[in-house]
Amino acid sequence: MTNLSYCLAVDTEPHAEDKNVIADSSIGGESGIYEVDANQEPYEGMLFESEEAAKAFYDEYAKRLGFLTRIVSSRKSERDGSIISRRLACNKEGFNINSQKRGQVRIRKRESKREGCMAMFLVKREKPGRWVVTKFVRDHNHALVISSEKSRPTPDEKDRRIRELSSELHRANQHLASCREQLRTFMTYVEEHTECLSRTVEDVVHRIREVESEDQKPSQYS
Repeated sequence: MTNLSYCLAVDTEPHAEDKNVIADSSIGGESGIYEVDANQEPYEGMLFESEEAAKAFYDEYAKRLGFLTRIVSSRKSERDGSIISRRLACNKEGFNINSQKRGQVRIRKRESKREGCMAMFLVKREKPGRWVVTKFVRDHNHALVISSEKSRPTPDEKDRRIRELSSELHRANQHLASCREQLRTFMTYVEEHTECLSRTVEDVVHRIREVESEDQKPSQYS
């Protein structure tokens, strides 16, 4: 029986531009190493150790350029039913043939993403552990949009942010309490001043009435 072993290793150098994908297959004494720069463009004749490795490479390439991929078709072996070829394409490949029906008015719930894009990536299995790119179409018929997706914060970053927000909330509560105390002091002053002013007004009114009363008394010399 022939022994089959597959190994996919990723060079973890700190610089992304130096990252390579190395596919190592050993088949009955015959071995091959397929080294692929993860940042390079696909080309016909490129080798991979598995269909999954080829798909991962094309997905990463699509992410860098700014488009999404989908599996368009697959071909299986008539002998054992295993996948022997896979065609990947831009998600805007083809057209929505059911979008219009003759003699009927169809209300579409959402806009179709299909624009007839021809960009694609076809990989075939030459033998176990050896997949080759047999066709690659680079050009798209639509604009590419590079995602600005941010990495998810780590638990430590979340905890630090929670502590920062809690500290800001505590300071805000302290400031609010200080403002309330100042407002209470001011209102007390206003009340005291109003009461003093009221007494002053009452005293003035009382004095005016006394003067008027004195004026109304008959003079002793009259």
